[in-house]
Amino acid sequence: MKMSVLNTVPATAIAVALSLAATASAASESAKPIGTVMVTANRVEQPASAALAAVTVLTRDDIVRSQAPDLISLLARQPGIDTVRTGGTGSVSTINTRGSNSNHTLILIDGLRVNTAVQGLFDLAHLPLAQIERIEIVRGPRAALWGSDALGGVVQIFTRNTAHPYVEAHAGSYGKASLDAGVGLDSDERHFTVSAGREVATGFSASNPESGPYVYDADKDGYRNTHGNFQFSDRLGSQQLSISGRAANAETEYDRGVSQIHDRQFGIRLSGELRPGWSHELLVGYNSDDVRSTEPFFDFGFRSTRTSLDWLNHLALGEHQQLQLGINWSRESGSTEDSSNCCNYSLDRRNTGVFARWSGQFDAQQLELSVRHDDNSQFGSATTTNAAWGWQASDAVHLRASWGQGFRAPNFNELYYPGFFGFYGGNPDLNPERSNSAEVGMDWQIGAGQMLGLSAYRARVSDLIAFQGDDFSAINIAHARLDGLEADYRFESGAWSFAANATWQRAKNADTGEALLRRAPRKAHASLDYRFDSGLTLGLDADAVSGRPDFDFNLFPAARITLGGYSLLGLRAALPLGGGWQAEARIENLGDHDYTLAKGYNTPGRSGMLGLRWEGQ
Repeated sequence: MKMSVLNTVPATAIAVALSLAATASAASESAKPIGTVMVTANRVEQPASAALAAVTVLTRDDIVRSQAPDLISLLARQPGIDTVRTGGTGSVSTINTRGSNSNHTLILIDGLRVNTAVQGLFDLAHLPLAQIERIEIVRGPRAALWGSDALGGVVQIFTRNTAHPYVEAHAGSYGKASLDAGVGLDSDERHFTVSAGREVATGFSASNPESGPYVYDADKDGYRNTHGNFQFSDRLGSQQLSISGRAANAETEYDRGVSQIHDRQFGIRLSGELRPGWSHELLVGYNSDDVRSTEPFFDFGFRSTRTSLDWLNHLALGEHQQLQLGINWSRESGSTEDSSNCCNYSLDRRNTGVFARWSGQFDAQQLELSVRHDDNSQFGSATTTNAAWGWQASDAVHLRASWGQGFRAPNFNELYYPGFFGFYGGNPDLNPERSNSAEVGMDWQIGAGQMLGLSAYRARVSDLIAFQGDDFSAINIAHARLDGLEADYRFESGAWSFAANATWQRAKNADTGEALLRRAPRKAHASLDYRFDSGLTLGLDADAVSGRPDFDFNLFPAARITLGGYSLLGLRAALPLGGGWQAEARIENLGDHDYTLAKGYNTPGRSGMLGLRWEGQ
């Protein structure tokens, strides 16, 4: 049964979250928070609490404990992130950070940029959680350090690098099954990890009749993914040499066709101290993304490659100040193919960026200044800056404020796509999208085992690119206002642990006043865990998302509609079996609610998953 349309967070989910909070608060306060280190915020290893930005770090333990079915589901539970998926397992999966567009979040894997040059985004559907060691999320612009695409934020994914063998297997609803295994070899100076896996699903129909007669087909849409990863490192005097590689071959069925996806990534890193007070990191990388789709009367494909070089230097300026200097060079290539030969191109461009960051600690005060200049063979040059201030107001309270700029270079489709029978053509005269953002935040250590983080932000984006020109060609037309508030609370005490976050946001087209599509004004997530003396852990997850606008192309003329708000409950259990083995079980969408992430596309109903993990010593 369809849920009624709600424009506020569902009251049932709020009640669940409040009851969970009350239960957790009743437990004794004895747990102590564990310090977390991250590198993504400022391209240097530092405590997450010193990042002067709104950040989230998900460790391997967090990923295992969540029992999330896939990466996009795990990211959906984080503050400030909206997710969109057009169907079931393997369907196109993207995120919107702080109300920005899906191509406004820079995605990194092991330090390498993977947003494609053709479409400007990265499909998160084909990177299994079994391959992921750690995820770092930075909300807010980071262009002064990372360059193009980082208007809304940066998500960096670190692939699994283990010193021990492991095996994990899962099977559940919709014919979903997976098997992953890896092994690590360690010596005093060398390390090697290799892993591989296979995932399959029978699936369900990706779309429904609301998608239109030319899209919908009432069959099951399956998925297959074969993937592998390796990590190697060796000590060379004062330097550390690291080599990594990742590959995924996937096949995704959708209602009128099938897509073949081939992802490749390779990186070589040399890092270490050059002299006292001066360390460096040199990273050379290559990645490619190849998508080929076959439909009854039309075939098309996109291919994107990138070769890059990054050299980052860290210099200590006395005891309390640091200077970072870096250079980035990249060459991107993109091409399209289709069976009608109407819409093909093959192009490349180069970008050189130089950047610097200064940071200083003055008693309880922190200051950061960053600047970057990019010179691009296609759109010219762009300069972005960032400034941040932090104050340790007391042992328990840390305050921060920041201002930053962002930009996004138009992707190849927006620039050069010849169009489809005269429609949706690119525009080589497009300007980059640019943004200015301000943010204030607070991190409060309420007591032993309790943390509360608050962030309020305001962003203005200009020269938004839209296919709204003559014959729906690409033009710079829109301005956006993005305002929001995020809250993140964590509590640990004895056998209890509780976490909750909430997001309030307004993402609007400043020229028309209309809300941007698929951004929920309100969303919340809460989880409660209890660990028994036997080692058995029970967990309950609650999610609530308010109504948000979408576009219905099945109407004539096409028109804006509102997707209904929804709430979801999930139940999970994990039991250690001894010898490194652990059994798991999870039920998703406990209430079997019918909900929609994108108009015309289905989502899973009540579903279950069983799992078995083994971690060797």
